[in-house]
Amino acid sequence: MQAGTKSWKAFFFGSSDASNFITVDKPPASLWVMEISARIFGLNSWSVLVPQAAEGVAAVGILYATVKRWFGPGAGLLAGAVMALTPAAVLMFRFNNPDALLVLLLTAGAYGITRAIESGSRRWLIVAFVLVGVGFITKELQAFLVVPAFGLAYLLCAPPRFWRRVGDLAWAGVALVVSSGWWVAAVQLTPAADRPYIGGSQDNNLLNLIFGYNGFGRLTGNETGSVGGGGTGTSMWGATGLVRMFNAEFGTQASWMLPAALILLVGGIAMTVRAARTDRSRAALIIWGGWLVVTTLAFSLGQGIIHQYYTVALAPALGAVVAIGAAMLWTRRHHPAARVTAAVAVVATSLWSYELLRRTPTWHPWLGPVTLAAGAVGAGGILLWPLLGTDRTRAGIPRHRKAIVGLAIGGAAAAAAFIGPAAYALETAGTPQAGSIPTAGPAGASVQGGPGGPSGGFNPGRAGPSGAGRPGGPGGAAGGGFGGPGLGGTSTGAGTGTTARPSFAGGTLGRTRGGFGGPAGGAGGAGGLLNASTPSAALTKALEANAGSYKWVAATVGSNSASGYQLATGDPVMALGGFNGTDPYPTLAEFEATVAKGQVHYFIPGGGGGPGGVTNNYSSAITSWVESHFKSETIGGSTVYKLIEPTSSTASGT
Repeated sequence: MQAGTKSWKAFFFGSSDASNFITVDKPPASLWVMEISARIFGLNSWSVLVPQAAEGVAAVGILYATVKRWFGPGAGLLAGAVMALTPAAVLMFRFNNPDALLVLLLTAGAYGITRAIESGSRRWLIVAFVLVGVGFITKELQAFLVVPAFGLAYLLCAPPRFWRRVGDLAWAGVALVVSSGWWVAAVQLTPAADRPYIGGSQDNNLLNLIFGYNGFGRLTGNETGSVGGGGTGTSMWGATGLVRMFNAEFGTQASWMLPAALILLVGGIAMTVRAARTDRSRAALIIWGGWLVVTTLAFSLGQGIIHQYYTVALAPALGAVVAIGAAMLWTRRHHPAARVTAAVAVVATSLWSYELLRRTPTWHPWLGPVTLAAGAVGAGGILLWPLLGTDRTRAGIPRHRKAIVGLAIGGAAAAAAFIGPAAYALETAGTPQAGSIPTAGPAGASVQGGPGGPSGGFNPGRAGPSGAGRPGGPGGAAGGGFGGPGLGGTSTGAGTGTTARPSFAGGTLGRTRGGFGGPAGGAGGAGGLLNASTPSAALTKALEANAGSYKWVAATVGSNSASGYQLATGDPVMALGGFNGTDPYPTLAEFEATVAKGQVHYFIPGGGGGPGGVTNNYSSAITSWVESHFKSETIGGSTVYKLIEPTSSTASGT
């Protein structure tokens, strides 16, 4: 991000440094928003995080406007509340990752498709698909998960005749290709010598990144170059399956109302079976229900790399489906089948919330029983609706009695639905986040299974007030995989850390620092996959010395490690191997040539590159070459190599 505030070339390509050595492993649209803000207001926490928060507020507002348009303000408010209180949404709308912008664009796209279906407008249809195309430049193929639902809804439910609808969708497809492909074409047509290496691609080809590491590899597990990826087809990120979104890693992030949403989706579709082709309720359920089902299946069955915060993409669809289903049942509340469906949804929500709350038994243990009680009252009231003095067919019942009873039943049902996620959302909003893989909710609410250290758990954890990492993942003791989300500081095997100055790192911003599990790290040491470097004042001063004479003031393995040095000095740092440290770039010969030109001042060993800090053969070869050709020195507790001063025995060879 800092690079884009210093170089327009880095801004356009998404480079990790202003000298344009290598790009980040995602397209740059989300960076563009933050970098423009940082160019205007300076690079700081406020300029980076305010756009994220604004994107979240806008997404909730657009969701409200979309649902309200067809189902009224009450349904719009319910949809917005569900989305705003989804813990993963609270997390990611105050965190600098691509997901906030992606969710905003897709939600705006759903508004566009709603307007298109409403009037058969080709213009609104094209707007919707253009917004999805911009989402592609934000997080590539994930944006396209909503396309089947959008297209099907228009094809089945829009007013125009069939072949006109087909033609409209053809134009929308052209708009999607153009809006998502212009940046891809620009990068592909730029000679490799005139642009940075495409990080994550493994062959400096953007198409490889799109369809491999960031594309179908997420589904198949064939993700050469990712963390733990290698084309084995076996998931290294926990168990896959239809219930994955409910398990220990993902359940508390966004699944609180998923059971209710699925029940209401099925019930809503059933209620529209005999409706006209252009029925708006059916169209809305196809739009939002299709989004929810397709995205849930992709996340649940994907064999590749996945993080808990990805579930923020479910939040708008969850809110819309719950609100639309509730509105449809409310209009049919005098029919027994509608009341039974609503009661089942309330009971399912309260039971599932109770189960999720039990996963942190020492954290506000009273919340679970209260949720169950509220669910029982709400469901019972719905079932007994005609007997409680609210039936419109019973004359002589005071209006205020109807209102009081209705509010009591509705309040109990709402409490059953919102107590759990609201509590998690508040806990998330009040806790500093750090590292590359944040999670929502209280400490211990979720753990990530997968590749790890000696105890076998990959646990990114989350920084708490004291910097303590979470316990190791399944099968691992505390600190058995990676410790809490380190950004430097003093690290220990348990993943604890000291508090240090605010810092950007690895696409994140935070205050509390932890470190890798395993051997203790030193203050100011190199970062790793989840850690940024935190250079000492002495090392920072050394890197800044005569910085204008070098294209890169230092080289180190991995973008997270490079980020701390780069932010401390404000000067470019070469991230060998890209974001994960696993890209096959540069080769030893290429690095030797760069050093021979005097373009790199220091080499700082260490850094990340996969679980345990394992780098690829390219980075390992470079490290070995530097260690054998240059003399090490210690600056501020860190070992460095000055690349402009080879040892006397190898000077002639160099």
